[in-house]
Amino acid sequence: MDTEINFSRKVRKPLKAYKEAKQSYLNRTRLAVSLFYFSMGLTFATWVSRIPDIQTALHLSKGELGTVLFSIPCGQLLMMPFSGKIVVKYGSRKTVILGVIIYILAMATLGLATQTWHLMLSLFFFGVSGNFTNISVNTQGILTEGIFRRPIMSSFHGAWSFAGFTGALIGLLMKGINITPVIHFATVAVLLYGIIVLNYKYLVKTKPASPKKQEAESKRSLLPKLNPALAWLGVIGFCSMVSEGIMFDWSGIYFKDVVQGGKALEGLGYTSFMLMMASGRFLGDKVTVRYGRKLVLQVSGVLISVGMYIAVLFPYMIPSAVGFMLVGLGVSTVVPGVYTLAGRTPGIEPSQALTAVSSISFLGFLLGPPVIGYIADAIGLQYSFAIIGVFGVGIAFLVNKVKNIE
Repeated sequence: MDTEINFSRKVRKPLKAYKEAKQSYLNRTRLAVSLFYFSMGLTFATWVSRIPDIQTALHLSKGELGTVLFSIPCGQLLMMPFSGKIVVKYGSRKTVILGVIIYILAMATLGLATQTWHLMLSLFFFGVSGNFTNISVNTQGILTEGIFRRPIMSSFHGAWSFAGFTGALIGLLMKGINITPVIHFATVAVLLYGIIVLNYKYLVKTKPASPKKQEAESKRSLLPKLNPALAWLGVIGFCSMVSEGIMFDWSGIYFKDVVQGGKALEGLGYTSFMLMMASGRFLGDKVTVRYGRKLVLQVSGVLISVGMYIAVLFPYMIPSAVGFMLVGLGVSTVVPGVYTLAGRTPGIEPSQALTAVSSISFLGFLLGPPVIGYIADAIGLQYSFAIIGVFGVGIAFLVNKVKNIE
């Protein structure tokens, strides 16, 4: 896909002034892309922050909530084979703008649900638009990193995580002053549409792919060249994203039903998790350089398990919040590390390797939260979190299956 930066040198402008102006424009482009990542993160976090309220309003049991949450992965999986092809055909700039607009609108409709099927339908389109937007915004991130010619992708994912933390704080505030989900979602939607209007023109411009490239893309399989190394990386990512997905969708329910800290503090667990996940992603590159990726991945897996079991064994406000913080710190470095290793797989194009590994990993994020609802209904939410804790230990052991980790 061809890219363009809408900046040209004025003939009479001195070279130094031109370079400064160009760098300023590039920085503005990076900011715009970061804000689109932020918009996606805040959209998702806004929904997550009010799950307990919507569950109560619709009188859903844990098992019924698990069934409802299956609507998101259904939408995601339906769109997964088509998103990449659409982005290639029309360019990521157009598709990310359209995708974010629809994604925010889908989020806003979630607060209008008065019956279970209303919520499931809205969540289905939330999943469809979420997958489409995710492919588009990450393509913009890759293009921007290519223009800068140095690693900056982790900062984009940090912006997404920071948005999650911001969304959790806004959710706490809205719940604390008894603002309904409808008003909450509508307010955030207006804010995010303002961000889009102010930043869309600074995105990296892309040209539609040539007919030959479109034809080649249409023939590409979903999981190309899945060798054993990529398979193990995918399983490690799966274990991490199961834990991450549980924190997104069930941390608020855990604090409501198990910790029982009061309505105003239902979002504390999610906020604690997002704070440490965002911090870990901004600091992860430096820590990896200092201690090595293998050790960082192993410690990350241990942190996930330790955090889960602290929350399970000591289901009180402070210990559970600390436990969720450890989980956030643990998951922060796993997926970025796995994706980096996949992109360096010898003999395979980075884009193909990333497609294979991310497809396996993302299934954990999609399927984990609904399944936990059924387990919680059968044996209790507290014990279902104990089962999820095993995945962190699994990460620590599975790292040894992957060769050539520095």
